[in-house]
Amino acid sequence: MGAAAVLALAGGVSLAVWNQTPRDATALLSLSLPDTSGRQQSLGQWRGKVVVVNFWATWCEPCREEMPEFVRAQREFGARGLQFVGIAVDQPDKVEQFAKELDLNYPALIGGYGAVELSKTLGNQLSALPFTIVIDRKGMVARTQLGPFKPDKLRSTIDSLL
Repeated sequence: MGAAAVLALAGGVSLAVWNQTPRDATALLSLSLPDTSGRQQSLGQWRGKVVVVNFWATWCEPCREEMPEFVRAQREFGARGLQFVGIAVDQPDKVEQFAKELDLNYPALIGGYGAVELSKTLGNQLSALPFTIVIDRKGMVARTQLGPFKPDKLRSTIDSLL
């Protein structure tokens, strides 16, 4: 029982620190991850845009359900400066196959299982998927979303930043 209390306290402190820390996305935008072809892609290449970074996996049903809306939003708002980036907690071959099935129109980078740890440092205290971070044009975290992003909330968030 004592250990559980310590873990709960640590989780609460981490969440409180995250909520009080300036939500600067510089560390995230300085990352480079491989795409499904193995080429390193720097998230920094999208600085100055509204960037929606989505942590997902092919085996995650809520992830699969929200992604068609991301494809639609990328198609609709991409020319206005919106860029979706998926970071997959998965294997490259599975990601590539799913991306083809979905006709994915934004980059799918491979984070592997280390992506869950990365998402924890960005506010995903439950290590759950999907987890999404919206970064404004100035490189600040405008919103985080644990669990599926509802289409109306996604669109209102994007509209307010573009």
